[in-house]
Amino acid sequence: MSTTNPYCDVLGIEVPTVEAAMGGRDYNYSSLLIAALLERGAPMTLPQAASRFETAGLGPAAECLRSLQRCKPARAPIYRDGDLYALDPHDDEAGMWVFRMGLRPPDALPAATPNPAAGPLPDLDKPLLPSHLEEVWRGDRGGVWSRQRLAIAVLDAHGGRMRPEEVAAFLEQHGGRSGVSAESAQHWRAGAPVQVQDDGTWQLEGAHAFVRAARVAVRERIEAVRRMARPAWDPEAAAAHHERRERERAEHSALLAGMRRIIVHAFPARRPRALVLLDVTDRRLTTLVGDELPRASTVLAAYDVIVAVNVRELMRVIGFDPGDRRIVELGPPQKTMTLDRRGRTLKITQALLVQGTCGISRPFGDAAVLQRYLDRGEATKLRRRLEADAKSLFALYQYGRLHGTVRVRWGFLDEVISAPWVHRDEERLYHLMDLANQRGTALEVVVGNAPGWEDPWSRAQRAHVVKPEGEWRSWLADSDGLEIYLDDVQLARLVE
Repeated sequence: MSTTNPYCDVLGIEVPTVEAAMGGRDYNYSSLLIAALLERGAPMTLPQAASRFETAGLGPAAECLRSLQRCKPARAPIYRDGDLYALDPHDDEAGMWVFRMGLRPPDALPAATPNPAAGPLPDLDKPLLPSHLEEVWRGDRGGVWSRQRLAIAVLDAHGGRMRPEEVAAFLEQHGGRSGVSAESAQHWRAGAPVQVQDDGTWQLEGAHAFVRAARVAVRERIEAVRRMARPAWDPEAAAAHHERRERERAEHSALLAGMRRIIVHAFPARRPRALVLLDVTDRRLTTLVGDELPRASTVLAAYDVIVAVNVRELMRVIGFDPGDRRIVELGPPQKTMTLDRRGRTLKITQALLVQGTCGISRPFGDAAVLQRYLDRGEATKLRRRLEADAKSLFALYQYGRLHGTVRVRWGFLDEVISAPWVHRDEERLYHLMDLANQRGTALEVVVGNAPGWEDPWSRAQRAHVVKPEGEWRSWLADSDGLEIYLDDVQLARLVE
């Protein structure tokens, strides 16, 4: 595969075009903006995207621009950097959109046997065949067809003349709707194509318009049945497919777990005069103040994943080019949450998110106090408080990696929202629970508030996975057999 831009290189796809994306069934301005970024392979402004849409024939650029502005374009996997909009190809949403736009085929299960070769469709100028009706009514019970249409179809497939009992018997035998009887003819309007003969048999007038309508209905239904037909699955092939997918997920999970990650916390956020660099794996803190700030680029260069609030703006301000490193935004995944039907909203701040997720009552220091430490040269107090702030961000980040979500708790509200910095292949709590259940071992968990920094496992307790036979849900039980609320779990690991 040969691609010419970094977005498509990461996603492993050929470079698409906006015109091709417009050929999809459910395209919208969000998906077209993703397609334009994939095509360009670099950030672009909304006016540039609108101009490209005009070239593709979507409409005047001015109208396209208004539509782009209304579609909330800075949503994952797209992010805004000043006036530019760029694509994060490492974001899990990018892979989903690539699949939705048909740029990557589904990873479908292999079929054991293909669908049997279907016979020709009914010829509208020739009588139906009994096999046509058997195919239509197999498990369908005749749909919503009237009794008259059912009788017409059966008669047409059997030479045009039958006794009512024979028509009813054929319908019962092959799955057609019951209820057709000799009395049914009493309810057919004058001029119907089915005429009752003196001996009680039904005779079909083959040239009648209703007969052709019945043939059309049978043909359309056969086409629908064949479209929806699914091949049989080979259990062994399905098991091998599942094993392959799990192996690929485990390999990707191990790759992600082996990446060196660092959390960056800056003060002040817009024009940093102090930075805390927290190594996620080694839990090592490096604090740089004033003249020490240029060292940040050297430290960051050794990491694969950089995590921060407003991370891209921060990298630009401190003058570090992340290149092809993964950049993780740790700010609130959404800005507000609706509280009630009256439309009251709650503003989701970084502090609220850390408090609700990790139970840290005072996650961040007061900006005015920190500024006073900075102005007075009280470096020890400044470092201690900024490092505590970085530890709060670390607790939030680790919780999100464990659960794939973070919590918003305010008054009566206790909701979870997705943590966009977590890839679906990363090992989460439910993976650990599944593995513990398979091995018949226990988990060590830390429940409640965020664990301590010096000894994070000091409050650990043993928990056993409970999964009743025949139920899909599993949960954790403590040593007394009481259920542990999974959202309260801050840390978890297998007991070896």
